[in-house]
This record gives sequence, C-alpha cells and structure tokens, in this order.
Amino acid sequence: MLGASRSSLSELSDWLDGQRGAEGLAGLPAELFSVADLLDREKTLRTALADSGQSADSRSALAATLLASRVSPLALQVMQEAARHRWSSDEDLLLGIESLADQAAFMVADAAGDLDATEDEIFRFGRAIDSSPDLQMALTDPALSAQAKAGIVEDLLRDRSTATTRLVLGYAVGHLHGRRIDAVVDDLADAAARQRQRIVAEVRVAQPLNADQERRLAEALSALKGRRVRLNVAIDPAVLGGVLVTVGDEVIDG
Repeated sequence: MLGASRSSLSELSDWLDGQRGAEGLAGLPAELFSVADLLDREKTLRTALADSGQSADSRSALAATLLASRVSPLALQVMQEAARHRWSSDEDLLLGIESLADQAAFMVADAAGDLDATEDEIFRFGRAIDSSPDLQMALTDPALSAQAKAGIVEDLLRDRSTATTRLVLGYAVGHLHGRRIDAVVDDLADAAARQRQRIVAEVRVAQPLNADQERRLAEALSALKGRRVRLNVAIDPAVLGGVLVTVGDEVIDG
C-alpha cells in the first residue's frame, strides 16, 4: 500500500478497535469477507468506491445504496467509513477491507478467549503448507475456485481448529492477489498477534524447549523489542543446536 492507503487503513483499524462489544460484531467478519469477495469480482464497483474524484459523502452514499439491504448496520458503517477515506488505488481499498475483516475476526476470537488457539493454529497451518508441496499446489492451483480452496481448508481443519481460524484461512487461500501463500499466512499470524499488541517470533530449535526456557526467551525478546513477544516454536532438524529466531525481517542465531 502507498502512503494514503496506509494512513486510511491505520485510522480505520483504530476506529474498528473501538467497536468492541458493539451489536453485530460476532457476524461482522463473515460479512466483510463477503463484501470483499464482491469487490474482488466487481472492479467497477470498487473503483467507484475508491474514486478520489468524488466527494467522501458521495462515496459513502454509494456504499449505503449498494449494501444497506445486504449487510448488518455495523458492516454497513464499516463500509461507509472505508468509502469516506482516501485510497491510492481500488486494489488498496479491497486489501483494506480484507484487513479489517481479519481484524474483526481476531477481535471476536479475543472476546471468546480463542485468540491464543487461533494464532497457534494459523502458525501450524503455515508450517503444514511449507512441508507439503501437494497441499501448496492445491491451494495455489488457478484452476480451482476460491470456494473449492476454502473447502479444502474446511476439510483439513474441521474439528481441529477454531471457527476464526477456518474463516480467515478459508478466505485467504482463495484471495492471494498474486502473493505467496506462505507470506499471506504469515501476515495473518502477525495480524492476530497485533490484536493484543504483540509481536510473533518464530523460533526454530533442534529439540523442544521447556516451559522455563520459553518464558526466559520470551522475556528477553520482549525486552529487546520493547513490546510483548509471542513465541511460535517449531522443531527443525536443520538446526544443530541453540535457537534460530525470526522476528519480522530480523534473524537472531544463537
């Protein structure tokens, strides 16, 4: 995203964070994903909603006209707020709505006490993709529809994951927008962590860490980064000893 889009998404994210406890929040993620899917298929529509040549009031009114009978009042409010903001391109508007849908999903998971489980499940799904070329090929096959790919995720995770995990992954795998699937899954893990203002550190070790080692490592990384750090620990035979820690673009090999 370019500057205007980043600023708009940041403002909308802060606004959405203030909607905790709002009526209709539980159903908001699915509604926003549905609208995002519509915008993905209808370029003319998203272009009109992102048209900076029209006034913010006009774009907001267009969103109301198109969506008032299709979504809940809260979802409509999100879309009208999004339409009022400036976007560098219509594609950025789409990505912004998808990001807000992810955020809403993690807000719901947090309220239900499922956010930790959701973060862990997304991380493990990413590792499953890394280790299975067949799964990666299936989920990136251009001949398969978004619905078919979502079905694969549902079949894999049914009875083994939270509803939030299945929802965000099911949408993401069918809407990669040219991005690598592993990068998209990593972005979801980061978004889940941000819900509690945490950073995700991927820790690769030769043998499992005990609880005290995990605690001390998390404390050390939190002090280093100035924010609470959550560990995602994976056993990697390629690591001969010690730990290999990745935090964003930073790699710590010790």
